[in-house]
Amino acid sequence: MNTIVHMDLDAFFVSVACLENSALRGKPVIIGGSGDRGVVSACSYEARAFGVHSAMPVKLARRLCPDALFVRGDHDRYSYYSNIVTEIIEESVPLYEKSSIDEFYLDLTGMDRFYGCYAWATALRQRITKETGLPISFGLSPNKTVSKVATGEAKPNGQLRVDQGTEKGFLAPLSISKIPMVGEKTYRLLRSMGVEHIRTLQEMPVQLMERVLGDNGIVIWKKANGIDPSPVEPYTERKSISTEMTFEQDTIDVHRLRNLIVGMTEKLAFQLRAEDKVTSCVTVKIRYSNFDTHTTQSRISYTACDHTLIARAKELFDKLYNRRLLIRLIGVRFSHLVGGGYQINLFEDSEETIRLYQAMDKLRNRFGEGAVRRAAGLNRRGMR
Repeated sequence: MNTIVHMDLDAFFVSVACLENSALRGKPVIIGGSGDRGVVSACSYEARAFGVHSAMPVKLARRLCPDALFVRGDHDRYSYYSNIVTEIIEESVPLYEKSSIDEFYLDLTGMDRFYGCYAWATALRQRITKETGLPISFGLSPNKTVSKVATGEAKPNGQLRVDQGTEKGFLAPLSISKIPMVGEKTYRLLRSMGVEHIRTLQEMPVQLMERVLGDNGIVIWKKANGIDPSPVEPYTERKSISTEMTFEQDTIDVHRLRNLIVGMTEKLAFQLRAEDKVTSCVTVKIRYSNFDTHTTQSRISYTACDHTLIARAKELFDKLYNRRLLIRLIGVRFSHLVGGGYQINLFEDSEETIRLYQAMDKLRNRFGEGAVRRAAGLNRRGMR
């Protein structure tokens, strides 16, 4: 029997803010831009009681919760605490997957013969809280989907076990919005069909779900029935994506080279968002005409935002290119990737900025990644 644990740091950004400033504890706290054009990146449970939620315009959040305390996001601190929790889990678990900056899947299959899995997970949860001061919840079940849902039901700062054979009964009374993969659009569609609770999905023919939602309908039907064979993917910080350009003629045109860095970084950032990942390390590579190759890198807070990554890549290029020799090849690489939507990094961006990213990505997904690009990144003549 498989034993999968899903762990999720509770209101992670808010919890970190409370560690840094204990006066925030128990207060309606909102993380995000303080201007009316900003958006809510995260909020405390006290703020959620007023109807505030992430991605909500700050102007609306302030109207719903006039006494809310607004706190600026701190990328570095979030990355710091995320890394501490990751190190604790890595020391303790034979197989784990870091699915986002504050979420983890642990595969404890087979450990029952040595130590009760639920007791073991409880001890790990207590250790994380003791060593970091951060509240964390977990769900334990035979698969990833049920464990993730169980974690949501255990929050805040709780834990829940769903034994094998009880998955359908556990899921049945819950809202369909609890199912991973059911976003706002799918939720509205299912509600228009009269589907409110998971029990109804369980009773529907899978062929009907396929007709309505295609292949995704089959996956959602299986999840509703507690079926999820997906394995825990071993986590490694060596995961990376990169792109390189070799010139037909070696060049020393610095303006053109910097523009190419922009285009390459923009392309990789779109790829990150398309795969729902963020990066915490940027590397720039230069190969001169004599084949000498040099690289430099910089650790950053987790992000997939064009403007953040482009600025850092250009900075690294300017730092690296100091020999004034002809260049044969340039490259950009993002590494230390984890899952996580790029919007978690837009603490100080306006709602319009976020919508611009979403609109650009929508065009790229529909018409190809070259459908819309920064003008600076278009100068690609003379490459192979």
